[in-house]
Amino acid sequence: MARRREVLNNRSSAEGQSERTARQPQWVGEFIIVPIVYLGEVALLLAETVRAMFSERLRLRQLVEQMDEVGVRSLLIVLLTVSSAGVVLSLYTAKELATRGAGHFVGWLLAYTIARELGPMVTAIVVAARVGAAFAAEIGTMKVTEQIDALRSLAVDPVAYLVVPRMLACIIMMPALTMLADVSGTLSGMLIASTVGVHPNIFLDSIRSFLTVTDLAVGLIKSVPFGILIAIVSCHQGLETTGGAMGVGRATTNAVVLSLILVYVADVIMSSVLPK
Repeated sequence: MARRREVLNNRSSAEGQSERTARQPQWVGEFIIVPIVYLGEVALLLAETVRAMFSERLRLRQLVEQMDEVGVRSLLIVLLTVSSAGVVLSLYTAKELATRGAGHFVGWLLAYTIARELGPMVTAIVVAARVGAAFAAEIGTMKVTEQIDALRSLAVDPVAYLVVPRMLACIIMMPALTMLADVSGTLSGMLIASTVGVHPNIFLDSIRSFLTVTDLAVGLIKSVPFGILIAIVSCHQGLETTGGAMGVGRATTNAVVLSLILVYVADVIMSSVLPK
C-alpha cells in the first residue's frame, strides 16, 4: 500500500511539473532563441559573402550599378535630411550660446555633433529605408519566382552574384555619403547661425580651432559597419523570402526594421569604444 501511494505521489509530481513546463511563457523562445538563431544565420551569410568576395570573380557591372543605387540615387535625400537636422540643431544651440557669450563654440559644437553622430546615423537610416528595402524586394522577388534556383542550375553562386556587389557598394558609398552629409549639415547650420549673430568667419574659425581629424574619422569609421549591416541583413531577408507577394512585403519591412535595430546597437557599441 505504501509503495502504491509513493508511485501515485511521484506521478502527481511529474504531472505538476509537466503542467508548469507547459505554462512557461513563450517569450523564452521568441525573445532569446529566435534572435540568436537569426544572428547566427546572418553571420553565416556574412562569412559566405566574404569568402565569395575573395574566391569568386567580381562582377564590375553589377558593382557599378549598385554603387549608383546606393550612392548617387540616395545622395539628394541624404543631403536634405542631414541639412534639416543641421538647421534644427543650429536653431536650438546657436542663439542660446551666442546670447551667453559662447558664440565662438557654435561652429565646433555643430560640426562635432554632425561628424561623430548625426552624419553617419542619419545616412544609415536613409540608406536602410531606401536601399535596404530595395535589396530585400529585388532578391525576394527573385527567390519566390525561382530565379535564384535558376542561377544555381547555371552554376552561378547567388551570394557572389547578388550579395557581394551590394555589400561592396555599401562599403564604398557609405563613407562618401557620410562625408558629403557632414559638409551639407555643417553649412546649413552655419547659414542659420549667421542669422542669430554668429558670423560665418567665427563659425569656421571655431571648427578649425577645435574640431580634430579624429572626430571626422570616427564618423567615417562608423559608416562602414553600418553599410555592412544594412546590406547583409537586407540580402538575408531577400534570400529567405517565402510566400509570394505577401512574403516579399514582409521581407522588405523586416529588412528595414532589423537593419535599423542593428545599426542602433552597433552605434552604441562603437560610440563606447572609439576614441572620444
